[in-house]
Amino acid sequence: MTIETQKPTPEAGAHTSGALPAGSTKQSRAGKQLRTGRRLQEPGTGRPKAGMLARFMRDRSLVFMALPAVLLLAVFAYLPMLGNVVAFQEYSPFIGIADSPWVGLDNFSRVFSDPDFWMAVKNTLVITAFQLVFFFPIPIALAILLNSLINPKLRSAIQAVVYLPHFFSWVLVVSVFQQLFGGAGLLNQSLRANGWEAVDVMTNPDTFLFLITSQAIWKDAGWGIIVFLAALSAIDPAQYEAAAVDGAGPWKRMWHVTLPGLRSVIVLLLILRLGDSLSVGFEQLILQRDAVGAEAAEVLDTFVYYTGVQNGDWSYAAAAGLIKGVISLALILAANKVAHIFGESGVYSK
Repeated sequence: MTIETQKPTPEAGAHTSGALPAGSTKQSRAGKQLRTGRRLQEPGTGRPKAGMLARFMRDRSLVFMALPAVLLLAVFAYLPMLGNVVAFQEYSPFIGIADSPWVGLDNFSRVFSDPDFWMAVKNTLVITAFQLVFFFPIPIALAILLNSLINPKLRSAIQAVVYLPHFFSWVLVVSVFQQLFGGAGLLNQSLRANGWEAVDVMTNPDTFLFLITSQAIWKDAGWGIIVFLAALSAIDPAQYEAAAVDGAGPWKRMWHVTLPGLRSVIVLLLILRLGDSLSVGFEQLILQRDAVGAEAAEVLDTFVYYTGVQNGDWSYAAAAGLIKGVISLALILAANKVAHIFGESGVYSK
């Protein structure tokens, strides 16, 4: 006679292993915590109160260190946002915000129907796109070149030279370019002395785009390499050694080691640049606007300044500025979403 042993079915085993006596809610919650890998949460809060307190106590030195900067940002960046309410009013500084009459969306209708506004939008986008193509890659290239220098003294000397123009004001930068490329500047004096015709650079609307991009490169390209040099220092030198052992030359090492190491920083700065794309050199442009005309140099910031400050139409200027802010926010969110799609963290993580 054969005695067969009945094995428990998987369903029965699962039921037996998962069964807990009544009243063992605490054990059930603990088991769920172990299975999911999550900490217990306070009902209705969604976050563990004790965990937040523990993290605050752990990082309290960093929190207190960052507190002054957060307060300054709140006072000078976020608190003034409340003033955007004047975009929905017929605001007058003589009667104040509280007594100014409400007009709803009339100011926005005026902005969208104003051809000068759309001319400023077009100039802003053209300047931004041009500088994004011809200015943004230059700090990356400079950082790679400086990082390849072996002599530390030569590297420090070049860094000091390329950093220096960043500390010049735009008044000084425009003055230097005027002395070099103006009608009586060094370039035209040399051309006339050799029998050539003078070149109109500083007052020619056709060359204005190249002029302001050259000024921005000379002034800020050296300062922009700081972040990229820091990112290059974080790349493991063993990767370059392994690539060299595999037979990769300097160009291949740059393409397969250096640029991938800089990718996250490049994406982050590109997102920030897109968010700031509608703010293109207010001081630089307002100093040269009269020389080349509003058709070439009028951007959104100068448009808001002349309509709001010069003409006293505060509500109209506030509406134009609010539109600019909303578009900039949308550009940041869209660029950050694209960064997530390509596997980068961007400005903030998912």
